[in-house]
Amino acid sequence: MPQAAFAGDFDGKKPLSGSVDRIVEINTQKIIDDVDPNIVGIPRNFFIDFEEKMLRPSKYSLVSKTSKIHRVAHIENKLILQGVDEGVENIDDGVAWSITISKITGRVVLSASGNGVAYVVFGTCVPAENYQQ
Repeated sequence: MPQAAFAGDFDGKKPLSGSVDRIVEINTQKIIDDVDPNIVGIPRNFFIDFEEKMLRPSKYSLVSKTSKIHRVAHIENKLILQGVDEGVENIDDGVAWSITISKITGRVVLSASGNGVAYVVFGTCVPAENYQQ
């Protein structure tokens, strides 16, 4: 498929469906590879709703938390989304996050950092044909 046609799917206007392939956790003591998304509160499958500026878990996800997208930017052949989340009430687990989506391949890298911990999430996004909230 030509780059221009494929890149148009990642213009920040059409909803996207994403999936998590791998998560790495980095904390002050060690690096943990292949972390279970459910344990760290990241849905395995998610939707990016540009109209509402929200990241939403799929309806079958064990994780039900949504995240507000605070900033959308286009840099080179990448679509960048950024936000912050407070996490669970009364627990110091809030994070700032950034998602980079390749407009060429749909590959995703999410980085999130909080108090003494960081996560790097690798995944893939595709256009969401039948997106429903």
